[in-house]
Amino acid sequence: MSKEYHKLDNPAWYALTETHATFAIGNTVVKRYRPDVVAFAAYQAGNESVQDQFDQLIQPGESFFIIGDLPQLPAHYSLLTRLVCEQMVCSALIPTSITETIIPLGEANEDEVYELINLVQPGYYKHNTRLMGDYFGIRIEGRLVAVTGERMRMDGFTEISAVVTHPDFAGRGFAKQLVAFVSNKNLEQGIIPFLHVAQSNERAIRLYQYLGFSRRRSIDFTKFCRQ
Repeated sequence: MSKEYHKLDNPAWYALTETHATFAIGNTVVKRYRPDVVAFAAYQAGNESVQDQFDQLIQPGESFFIIGDLPQLPAHYSLLTRLVCEQMVCSALIPTSITETIIPLGEANEDEVYELINLVQPGYYKHNTRLMGDYFGIRIEGRLVAVTGERMRMDGFTEISAVVTHPDFAGRGFAKQLVAFVSNKNLEQGIIPFLHVAQSNERAIRLYQYLGFSRRRSIDFTKFCRQ
């Protein structure tokens, strides 16, 4: 494996330091994405001086996620939820056949993309999350029924995210085709796709393994709120 895979242990930090630096608010020790983009914050791993610095980034009453190992936070930060995920990577082109028409999604599709993703995976996607990467979808009779996009991006790696299909159209292989399409797009550019899936979602894990993704590690998405 590439020596650079260690960046995936702290993906938000490296994204905000590299490809997504234009979205970063913070300093050389703590950073966060612009609050209108995504609610992810990060810190420089191994740096013990971060405890009070999140107050510079997080407003009272605001909630946010830290991905991976946790820093010591002051007492006025409350832990809300912890989602244990499998982090998976794919290093070879996926030979899945694409039978549906896959369309790019942009500003004109903002509302319908937001509504579909939050119907299936509420709590992570904001209206400007789409600015983090490219998003693609499948329409049936004019209706957007499936989406997959790119979220955290750093040098050499892109996170595949927002893999959603409307419940009325589940089981038709739309997710498989979209994940393969977006993954191959990155692999053809020399970029390794990775993703995060809830450890409890065995069906999705099996799908990703079928496509050629392998488990790299377990990693937590921990949600905090500043009091």
